[in-house]
Order: sequence, then C-alpha cells, then structure tokens
Amino acid sequence: MSMRSPLGQARGSGSTDHGVQHWLAERFGAIALVPLGLWFVYSMLGLIGADYNAYQEWQSQPGNLILTILFLLALFHHAHMGLTVVLEDYVQPEWLKNTSVLVLKYTAFFLCTACILSALRVTFTA
Repeated sequence: MSMRSPLGQARGSGSTDHGVQHWLAERFGAIALVPLGLWFVYSMLGLIGADYNAYQEWQSQPGNLILTILFLLALFHHAHMGLTVVLEDYVQPEWLKNTSVLVLKYTAFFLCTACILSALRVTFTA
C-alpha cells in the first residue's frame, strides 16, 4: 500500500505534450497541402495530352519546380505522420510497432527523395 496521494501517484506518468505537437504538425501539413494540392491538380490538368518536352519546359520554370518540391515534402511528411499514428494505435506487439514505424520512416524518406530527385532530373537534363 502506498502512502502517496492519487495526485502524487499520477504525477510524472502523464502526457509529455508530444501528442499536441504531433497533432498540430499534422493539421498545419494538411493546411499546406490544400493550396499546394489544388495548384498541382490544376497544373496537371493543363498538361493533359502534352508530351515530355512540354512537361520538361513547364517543370523548368523556377516557380513550378519550387512548388513541386514543396508539394512533395508536404505530401510525404503528412502521409508519414498519419500512418505513424495508425501504426502506433493499432499494432499491438511493441517490437512490431517500433519496427513498422522505423520501416515507414525510411520508406517515406526514400520515396520523397526519389520523387524530388526525379523532378530535379527532369528540370536540369536536356
């Protein structure tokens, strides 16, 4: 039997405010994705039927390249954060949860890097 009060027992075992920061980062990422996503869809609709050279010319404009990279960063970051929450909430064995989160982190990083490098290659190759 403990001589500590219920408040004393609860202190130190509560939230470390990590969840609030994660929640806010997800929301800000989603807010950033709205205009970037609309821009991307509008731009891609304008390129329907275009050949590779037309796409390369469009991508070579500095504003389009920067917005494409920002869109990719926001997209993969937001997807990574959302899938991490799902894994943390629903995967039960701790070792499997940690392994899944680690694999997800490296996969998201690899795919985001590959997409950005592809965009840069299209832009800077003749």
